[in-house]
Amino acid sequence: MELKGMRLVLGVTGGIAAYKAAELTRLLVKQGVEVQVAMTAGAGHFVTATTFQALSGRPVFADQWDARMPNAMSHIDLSRQADLIVVAPASADFLARAAHGLADDLLTTMVLARDCPLLLAPAMNRQMWQNPATQRNVAQLRADGVGILGPASGEQACGEVGAGRMLEPAEIVDAVQAFFTPKRLAGKKVLLTAGPTFEAIDPVRGITNLSSGRMGYALARAAQQAGAEVMLVSGPVALPTPAGVERIDVHSALEMQAAVMARAAASDIFIAVAAVADYRVAKAAEQKLKKDQGGVPTLELVENPDILAAVAALENGPFCVGFAAESENLEAHAQAKRQKKKLPLVVGNLIQDGFGGDDSRLALFDEHGAHPLPPASKATLARQLIEHIANLLRSY
Repeated sequence: MELKGMRLVLGVTGGIAAYKAAELTRLLVKQGVEVQVAMTAGAGHFVTATTFQALSGRPVFADQWDARMPNAMSHIDLSRQADLIVVAPASADFLARAAHGLADDLLTTMVLARDCPLLLAPAMNRQMWQNPATQRNVAQLRADGVGILGPASGEQACGEVGAGRMLEPAEIVDAVQAFFTPKRLAGKKVLLTAGPTFEAIDPVRGITNLSSGRMGYALARAAQQAGAEVMLVSGPVALPTPAGVERIDVHSALEMQAAVMARAAASDIFIAVAAVADYRVAKAAEQKLKKDQGGVPTLELVENPDILAAVAALENGPFCVGFAAESENLEAHAQAKRQKKKLPLVVGNLIQDGFGGDDSRLALFDEHGAHPLPPASKATLARQLIEHIANLLRSY
């Protein structure tokens, strides 16, 4: 589900993490979300209403008796206009009041009067988070159907280290996206490969390619948001692990093969996105090759294993999805790959249409023919691909 057009109330409570709510507002607006900010009095000690008004393009509400509402019922009117309420940061005090149904300011009254979902992103000192009272309040909120996002662990503003940090704004946006994504892959185990492989020539040189890993990581994120348990086998990339995804780092094709084959039989879906090197050096040098050793070195290459073909050949193996990155004749090459390896689905793209970038153009090839997708971000294409896989699974 795209977030564009969604109406969201962002509640901001008092705490140093309130500064992150400004970036959260910016990211949500960038996604096309209509953000209405509601602040507590404490939040105003950290970030001003003017900041949120500038970022959201909407007036900020902080007073339960705000005269801008003709009926003086902003807690009703604002909540009825919202598809979702997110409170970030949610302080220990706010968690306690929300858990016990108190309604003594605009935000707590709105939460009590809402008829839409509620997500809370706690932020507080580690001892406050671990306090039995806070844990009882969080347990009660969860039992009442409230979503709790985080908190994360790490260094805190007070100088201590531990659980209690508010999730980063991008992580909260991901959580909102996941909340509204239909759980089409609930109960499924998805195994993916992503990124390039690196085949060593000597300790510092190797054979690799320009794959950024972005498409594979976007698919891992989309599958997790669709309810799947996701295992990501990744070649060397500089990308953060998507939330809720288990990641295994490898370098060579042989390492990737070992990681995949150890897990393939227990998976329901295998998506081979990685750009695996076709060849490796038969015997990598143990020491760095030097120019003054005489002449240009001769490298003997041997073929790497075909990981996708091996998984597709497993008896009662997973639903297999291959990728075909081509420079020409995309449909012919993609369909040939699908038929040769007996795959239900191959995803094809031309290298010149986004190899390594943030945007791309894909075409899906299955037994029903070709299904071109409009040019879009890799995140959008990943969600569309997961939807297509879920539809094919119904008849697989």
